[in-house]
Amino acid sequence: MNLLSKIIIPLFVLLIIFFGVKKKVNVYDSFLSGAKEGLVMVFHIAPTIIAMVFAVNIFLDSKFLEGMLGFLEPFLNNTNIPMDIIPMALLRPISGTASLAIMNDIFINFGPDSFVGRLASTLQGCTDTTIYVLALYFGSIKVTKTRYSLKVGLFADLCGIIAAFVITTIFFGQ
Repeated sequence: MNLLSKIIIPLFVLLIIFFGVKKKVNVYDSFLSGAKEGLVMVFHIAPTIIAMVFAVNIFLDSKFLEGMLGFLEPFLNNTNIPMDIIPMALLRPISGTASLAIMNDIFINFGPDSFVGRLASTLQGCTDTTIYVLALYFGSIKVTKTRYSLKVGLFADLCGIIAAFVITTIFFGQ
């Protein structure tokens, strides 16, 4: 299996070159054309990504999450939702990297096999980086009116958060 994993990509590249030559396509020129289009796409997407990273850093540095956690504490205690999962749930729609960093902290503090660790893992799989995806994809094609995309995406994330808690509680208890 290890040998197969080492040769699969070179075989795939050779297969593409073989079929390109068979169909009488200039493979090298096609490759250069595709690389040029890729660089142009990166040039168009880069400002959106930089703006998103800047916005996430401002949000994290504002200490908004700490204030929000104090406000939600009585509700969370009544529902047995661990307080440590809330920053991840709030940041997951905005930034996958920030939510992964929070999940890593949860793993370090509680362990991956704890209820909070399993909940963090399930939450990571049940939700998406909605705002990041909208900013990146709509920004790259210059769509300014997202209509219902943001509302539906955030609603889907809320459903994913609820599903993560319910699924983790059913399968792993608390």
